[in-house]
Amino acid sequence: MHEYPITEQIIKIASGKAKENNARSVTRITLVVGEQSGFIGESIQMYFDIISKGTLCEGAVLEMENIKAKWYCPDCNKHYKRQPFSFACPDCGNDGMPTNIGKEFYVKDIEIETE
Repeated sequence: MHEYPITEQIIKIASGKAKENNARSVTRITLVVGEQSGFIGESIQMYFDIISKGTLCEGAVLEMENIKAKWYCPDCNKHYKRQPFSFACPDCGNDGMPTNIGKEFYVKDIEIETE
């Protein structure tokens, strides 16, 4: 349910940029969504389809670039995808540490249609 207010903000941001550029409509919005961001892409899409009606974003394509979470091994100096129930680096076997990779959530691009 927390996707509803964030979707409202996405529409507000995109509509604002469209208005700043005297656009007729927003045609595409690209989001970057990390798998550990706490947001579910399908829910954002559902709310976007409903909330965007009657706005400059109505009919726009909502594209999502999904970012997989990565851990960091200080011994190997490498990032890796953690396996379920394990913190071990796949190269050396030592425990790694979480990073911010996979926690991203932002509007990357907004495409508009001008007259």
